[in-house]
Amino acid sequence: MRILVTGAASGIGRATCLRLARDGRACGQAAQIAAVDLGPSVGLEGLVEDLRGQGAEALALHGDMGSVDAPARVVGEAVTRFGGLDGLVSNAGINRPGPLSAYSVDDWDRVFAVNTRATWLLARAAHQALTTSRGAIVVVASMSGSHPHANLGAYGPSKAAVIMLMRVLAQELGPDGIRVNALSPGMTRTGMTARIYADQQVAAARDALVPLGRVASPDDMADVIAFLLGPDARYVNGHDLVVDGGVTGNLLGRLPGLSEIARG
Repeated sequence: MRILVTGAASGIGRATCLRLARDGRACGQAAQIAAVDLGPSVGLEGLVEDLRGQGAEALALHGDMGSVDAPARVVGEAVTRFGGLDGLVSNAGINRPGPLSAYSVDDWDRVFAVNTRATWLLARAAHQALTTSRGAIVVVASMSGSHPHANLGAYGPSKAAVIMLMRVLAQELGPDGIRVNALSPGMTRTGMTARIYADQQVAAARDALVPLGRVASPDDMADVIAFLLGPDARYVNGHDLVVDGGVTGNLLGRLPGLSEIARG
């Protein structure tokens, strides 16, 4: 199992790397994981140490996924080190909130470069290696790519675009034996959202919105990514799997006045 994961130092990326390492160990095979993040950090160093503790071969790579050159470079480094690639997880993402009426072109371009263009560049660079292994690509999108949210700037549009990009890639790469799917997380406790959940009242209110009664953890997402990469998803291609505990389907249940109607 030779996998490259971007945005690996924390949150969903970190949890995914650790889940894949555990899966490899359970199968008696040392997973080979290229963990990519923006630059050296305590988080990335700690992840590499934890992966090696799980028996995995860990390769720390650095690169700005919003640049033109870094996606192909890190893929090339991983393929050279591992002798190929079986899976790609395009997880790196950023958010620069703000109303579109006052949004800057620089912020728009930066968000799209990281959240959308990087997936295309990674897939293009990994195409030959994944064709050889008949591998899989998982793109981390968002429920915001299917459901509009005011004042998030380019985030929602960039995630909608990456979902469509995934579907096009699935059509184009499927004949080469490469499956391409997306995971769209709902509310998840990650480094990007840590400030929100530091407020216990807000955290409790968000938990209450979810039919399952809690906001997701990164492990909830990592388990689904592992499924989409693995043999149990061998006939799943071009699918955006929304993993949100049911919250995006719960709009009507939150309408004011429903309790009065029920009593009526």
